[in-house]
Amino acid sequence: MTTTWRVRPVLLDDEPEWLDLYAGYRAFYEMPADAARDRLVWSWLHDGASGVRGLVATDGTRLGGIAVMRTFERPLDGSHGCWLDDLFVAEAARGAGAGRLLLGAVGVHAGDLGASVVRWITDPANATARRLYDSVATATPWVTYDMSPGDGRPG
Repeated sequence: MTTTWRVRPVLLDDEPEWLDLYAGYRAFYEMPADAARDRLVWSWLHDGASGVRGLVATDGTRLGGIAVMRTFERPLDGSHGCWLDDLFVAEAARGAGAGRLLLGAVGVHAGDLGASVVRWITDPANATARRLYDSVATATPWVTYDMSPGDGRPG
């Protein structure tokens, strides 16, 4: 039997399943379990002030995937973009279209906001996801850096 996925905004009733999926996302990227941080992200999805928004893929009885996104300003371009922070599909739902549907819904959300781009990063070794990403988006030549706060102070 083929599962039919649909995408909708995350709802308060999704909390237990969403938290399980987010914990799975952490584990996938070999991040330590952190229920307190997961609950913080959950709260951002519903506080109305953070700008963080969420979508879920559901078959009507269970969640199979999640997306977390937010807008950002693009000063050089004079526009706003949509940053896809997190995209995760449960292992049992992979290959059934949930990830593609989530990406499409993020694109629709970004278009509704008037965003000029949807942007995200991924692990270069995440070959399975990259096959999907390469089919819907263009990989950029930009290199991403992380700097700890305070490290950039002049000596």
